[in-house]
Amino acid sequence: MKKLLWSLTLFGVILILPVNGVTKFDKKEKFTDFNGTNVHQTENDVYSKAKLTMVGLTFVKNASLRSAVCLDGSPGGYHFHPGSGSGAKNWLIHLEGGGWCTDTDSCVNSKKTRHGSSKYMEKQIPFTGILSDKASENPDFYNWNRVKIRYCDGASFMGDNENKDAKLQFRGKRIWNSIITDLLWNGMEHAKQGLLSGCSAGGLAAILLCHDFKNSLYLTKKVKCLSDAGFFLDAADVAGDRSLRKLYNDLIEFQIITNQLPDDCLEHLNPTSCFFAQNIINHIKPPLFILNAAYDSWQIQESLTPKAADPSGSWSDCRSNIAKCNASQIKFFQGFRTRMVNLLGAFTEQRKNGVFLNSCFSHCQTERHDTWYSKNSPAVKNKRIAVAVGDWFFERGGAKLIDCAYPCDKTCRNLVFKR
Repeated sequence: MKKLLWSLTLFGVILILPVNGVTKFDKKEKFTDFNGTNVHQTENDVYSKAKLTMVGLTFVKNASLRSAVCLDGSPGGYHFHPGSGSGAKNWLIHLEGGGWCTDTDSCVNSKKTRHGSSKYMEKQIPFTGILSDKASENPDFYNWNRVKIRYCDGASFMGDNENKDAKLQFRGKRIWNSIITDLLWNGMEHAKQGLLSGCSAGGLAAILLCHDFKNSLYLTKKVKCLSDAGFFLDAADVAGDRSLRKLYNDLIEFQIITNQLPDDCLEHLNPTSCFFAQNIINHIKPPLFILNAAYDSWQIQESLTPKAADPSGSWSDCRSNIAKCNASQIKFFQGFRTRMVNLLGAFTEQRKNGVFLNSCFSHCQTERHDTWYSKNSPAVKNKRIAVAVGDWFFERGGAKLIDCAYPCDKTCRNLVFKR
């Protein structure tokens, strides 16, 4: 299979549909979501630009001297919105996602985008969902210090190397370390509470960097981590191959990140296995929350039904819209869900951990206002995502929620991809 940049921007346009029916789109507004995909929503769900809090981009200071640079050598960056009132000494750090690059071609191509160069990053971005500064949209974290760290290394913030011949810098770990150091100097060292979160490739990074985050806030009593859509499974695709395992293997070898992976995992498993969250989560000491869709749209499209595994195109409709899957295809996905639930078994038995596994066809649910905490947000046992995360963080109880199998959940915001 030809190596490609595995970005989360797949088909260009997504429709977000509540539950499993078809919604009539009379009036639409298009905006750009976290990974650059154009998204359409119904009029009732459109988030007015007048409500958005725009937060400016800050570049890492002395980035070149600290090697805290993107793939192209440009400085790493982040967005910071200060806390206030009761949240003035609490910190939420959110890691952006954006796929992985695994060879010279894919990484060079990524240099031409904001996932490989800060030259292309937006100078301002809206803070919504878990980053929102409005209590009505983000009841537990709205007045915290909130930071979004931009993703431009193509290796889940794990790289610390370079490819001189291709003029590529693999410095994700340096970006992470430099930004955390700068934030500590900016007041985070006095944090009373800290939460590290992330989406997709950033969600995986939130797991891999959880111990680092805890160690950075060694004086802080309550430090926890949240992974949104970062629970990527080592699963066989429809042709019996393991596409994602091959991608991770190529990534680890090309960016040379073995030394950045958890030592306790490497003592028992090979580096590729130690990049899969399923082999790491039971050994994370700080409290960890796994938020994932049981029918994760990215994993279904790029790990379970990649085009290379479906030359006849028999999965094309299904991989774009789960409502168009036939009975045998749904059965295949049910097996994937069952495995995900089983892999979370020992993890959920640990009292400190939390889980929200909903039976939706989606990917990343913390940064979007419509999936995080709107009146129509996805819910399991009548509990919305933001409430579940808050209950877990503040230990209010009831933070281990696993949905029934598709299509039982009528609160889903299922994605529909235009082919």
